[in-house]
Amino acid sequence: MRRALLSVYDKAGIAAFAEGLRRLDFELLASGGTARLLADSGIQVTPVEELTGFAEMLGHRVVTLHPKVHGGILARRDVPADVADLEQHGIDPIDLVCVNLYPFEQTAARLDATWDDAIEQIDIGGPALLRAAAKNHAHVIPVCRPEDYDMVLEELRADAGSSPVTRCRLAARAFATTAAYDAAVASWMSGDELFPETVVAAFDRVHELAYGENPHQRAAYFAQRGTRTHLLSRVEQLHGKPLSFNNLNDLSAARLLALELDGPGCVIVKHANPCGVGVAATIEEAYEQALAADPVSAYGGVVVVTHPVSASLGVRLAQQFIEVLFSPGYDETAMEALVQKPATRILNDLERRSFVPAERDFKRVLGGVLVQDRDVAPDPLSEMNVVCGAVEPGSWADLLFAWTVVKHVTSNAIVIARGGQTLGIGAGQMSRVDAVRLAVEKARELGHSLEGAVLASDAFFPFADGPALALEAGIGAIIQPGGSKRDDEVVAAVGAAGAAMVFTGRRHFRH
Repeated sequence: MRRALLSVYDKAGIAAFAEGLRRLDFELLASGGTARLLADSGIQVTPVEELTGFAEMLGHRVVTLHPKVHGGILARRDVPADVADLEQHGIDPIDLVCVNLYPFEQTAARLDATWDDAIEQIDIGGPALLRAAAKNHAHVIPVCRPEDYDMVLEELRADAGSSPVTRCRLAARAFATTAAYDAAVASWMSGDELFPETVVAAFDRVHELAYGENPHQRAAYFAQRGTRTHLLSRVEQLHGKPLSFNNLNDLSAARLLALELDGPGCVIVKHANPCGVGVAATIEEAYEQALAADPVSAYGGVVVVTHPVSASLGVRLAQQFIEVLFSPGYDETAMEALVQKPATRILNDLERRSFVPAERDFKRVLGGVLVQDRDVAPDPLSEMNVVCGAVEPGSWADLLFAWTVVKHVTSNAIVIARGGQTLGIGAGQMSRVDAVRLAVEKARELGHSLEGAVLASDAFFPFADGPALALEAGIGAIIQPGGSKRDDEVVAAVGAAGAAMVFTGRRHFRH
């Protein structure tokens, strides 16, 4: 008779799984609460303490750590010396191990959890059992999640065993489970240490994707374990095709910018860069401003709005080609209009967060990863300095709006804005003067007057040529970090033109 060891914290489905194993002539061993649940369900089970001769010890810290358990799991059935060891010590083999772990992450994430509460939820015996079974998967079936119960039973019924491919897949899943668990513990114990000696972040697959940035690239979306929220957490897709790799990349860029806007706002992103941003008294006006900023580039873009979509806005949005629409709610009439576009992916934000998450930022490089904290800290107004001219009260709002947007544009980055609306954006240029030229030309092509508009630069101007182009176009105020060796020349040029300039003392590169 084959034997199965069951020891689970999450007891969902375990009674049915155990009953299925009994019908397949498995002898059942179980520990603690699992044994009691099975016995109460009328399922014949042998408590582990009867096998080992030792009751649970140290407040349940030691239950299955015993040679009669681990010897039965780790013994190789095709190695005569292992079989002899089992016979010498009176140990019977264990052929299936079903374990899931203490809820450490859920406990540590609780606001009222103490250090001792979290420590007691660090599972020791469970990971040891899983690792042992996974190591010896040629002879032992490792099962670490309820979702696999039915599949394991079906294979056992089909041929009284499980295929080597299935065992290997289950073993990999078991090792991934224990590795992610250890990563969570290590991360928690590292506390606020941003750059520990070893980064042990774990990611769980959320969605398989049709392809990556290009059709020949395979892709999937993973969420980092242990974070309170992620790109698609509490996001409901109401309509449209499955999200693509590029959709998700653009959505992340749009959401991060939208979270920094004050009041009703709209962000339209194309190829990870904002092409139109608007902030206004109503969400309808904000959308119109964002669209008018660059209607050509907005075609097929990702649209994020900060307030629910009203009936009138829904009708207006339905007139455009939109790849992804993201909003914290939709009017019924709006949905009736929007679903007429089969391809538009309509996402409902159930979380409705109003804060920007502080988290480590990872950038993949050849054979490694660059790690930094995300650029989310607010720019202190106390450090901003008007270095020439006078900033009109109304211009301050535009300067801060442009400065917020430019942080989310690929460097070298320039943003021209006025009245809570972007008018021209220069992104991803190798020289800053070219970024200015692109932003100015874009605004002019779209018929935007630049008289009295403001300009934001994500980093300092190395020469006066960039500001000169902007000033000639009618820009009245510029905001930039400062810090160039030629700051005096730049300030003098702006001052001579009768314009104002603000130094922030902080740059916002985004590569």
